[in-house]
Amino acid sequence: MSPPSAAESPPLAPLQFDQRPEEKFREFLEIRGEKLTEPRRLLVRHIYSSHKHFDADELIADLQAAGHRVSRATVYRTLRLLVEAHLLRELRLTNRTAYEHDYGYPSHDHMHCTTCGAVLEFTNEELRNLRDRVAAAHGFRATGHRFIITGQCGTCARARSPRRRLDRI
Repeated sequence: MSPPSAAESPPLAPLQFDQRPEEKFREFLEIRGEKLTEPRRLLVRHIYSSHKHFDADELIADLQAAGHRVSRATVYRTLRLLVEAHLLRELRLTNRTAYEHDYGYPSHDHMHCTTCGAVLEFTNEELRNLRDRVAAAHGFRATGHRFIITGQCGTCARARSPRRRLDRI
């Protein structure tokens, strides 16, 4: 089951690019001497048909629900290739590895609820500026970063009723 979507965070709007994800993936594979097979094409189209965070098992279940048959091995291999092609970003969460669109979406960070599994996206210019200042202070040119705040979303925090005095601290 997919983690609940967070009402507190509006979805990020996609950026405009000259190439569709499928074309970019085909180019990436050609450079490696590989082909964009029909199962790979199906996976790219399915993944880019909506913007959400998902893990491999959720993707396989979504494909089966849509009436598509793709082997588990093909899904795992293709996810790895999509990450290498910078079409997907891998998020290592507390108890799973999730994926999201990398190509076509603005730079952003995440909050992960360790209770319900929700993943919320946010942007913060102060974080980006801090990253750049820290990098510059060390003679480093930052091109990106990954920042995931773990904790409880508002819904889960409100649902938790303190039973002991120490829980309220």
